[in-house]
Amino acid sequence: MKEVPGLYAEFRAQFPEILEKNEELGRMVHDQGPLDEKTRSLVKIGIAAASLHLTSVSTQVARAREAGAGEDEILHALLLVIPTCGFPTFMQAYREYKGE
Repeated sequence: MKEVPGLYAEFRAQFPEILEKNEELGRMVHDQGPLDEKTRSLVKIGIAAASLHLTSVSTQVARAREAGAGEDEILHALLLVIPTCGFPTFMQAYREYKGE
């Protein structure tokens, strides 16, 4: 996976306890339900794309690949953004996915 963004690293250095609690919450939420790691990553790709959190799109794409998702599954997760959020929102996330 890519290096963490500089701003994230800065936040981590300045507020380590807050970041740890946030990450702990994330782990707890992940462990609460029946979805496997690959499915969770695909869902999170859609959430990140829909909310235009482009750094998160890249992070979740990498995690989905690590969890065994194929490019067709990742692209499908992105395409599902179009009906709800619109084509321009999809295109921004797609640009991030393509690395442009």
